[in-house]
Amino acid sequence: MPFPFVTNPESCRYVNSTMITAASGLAALSLAACTLTTPTSGHLADDKRLLATCPKQPPADLVAIDGTASSKAKAITEERLAAVEQIARRATVCSGRLRVLVFSSSSAATITLYDQPLRPHGATDNARLKRVPKLVETAMHRIGPGYSAALTKLPGGGSDITGQLRLAADWQRQLGSGYRLEAYVFTDGLENVERRVGGRGFTAAKAKQLAATTTVPKLPGASLTVAGLGRVAGKPPRSSVVEGLVAYYTALCKKSGAASCLAVTDYTQAGR
Repeated sequence: MPFPFVTNPESCRYVNSTMITAASGLAALSLAACTLTTPTSGHLADDKRLLATCPKQPPADLVAIDGTASSKAKAITEERLAAVEQIARRATVCSGRLRVLVFSSSSAATITLYDQPLRPHGATDNARLKRVPKLVETAMHRIGPGYSAALTKLPGGGSDITGQLRLAADWQRQLGSGYRLEAYVFTDGLENVERRVGGRGFTAAKAKQLAATTTVPKLPGASLTVAGLGRVAGKPPRSSVVEGLVAYYTALCKKSGAASCLAVTDYTQAGR
């Protein structure tokens, strides 16, 4: 699937209101892709407000995107990339780091799309913030085409979502105390590797029982967002199943010891 990011004002396909808000304090921004190449006073004002929300430690944003067949739909792709763009902007404003990967059947079945610090140079806040749009644009022009290519290369056989928590914990240890881990998993939540998560009859009560027996790595001080639960390319699951998915990933996050947890179904809106 071709990457929908464009900079031509005549053919801009992103909507201004596409946004994601995580418990870590990710601000809801209104951003049109058409204007990324030309910083405007509006963007500068938004980024100044965002700068005021930055944590004391620079954020290390890990975005793990489910690349299995159930997520292969144009709308899902565009929503996820728009969310990644918002995360990349915050990481850049806060002089953090961004790692984006796509996964399928195991923690080993992953393809890294981007792994770089995002630190705009400049002697003043204004000078640094004026460089933010170009840095975000450059990152997204790598991530978008890479995502499309990764979907054709990943092995099938299922989706190992909880395995991404292990990768997050490994990265947190590698980073050390200089960063605050903010992990995002974009997935429908349906898992069939080692355990079956979702499916007919998967209620909140069953989800909590399963979570109690699931081994989860520790993520001390981190924030974790699992977004897009129940969002599939085909017929959506029952609302009771979606409630079960939300309960399951919320329970896993709390079990990890993360400082903040958010499990949501709709990652194109504010999410709370």
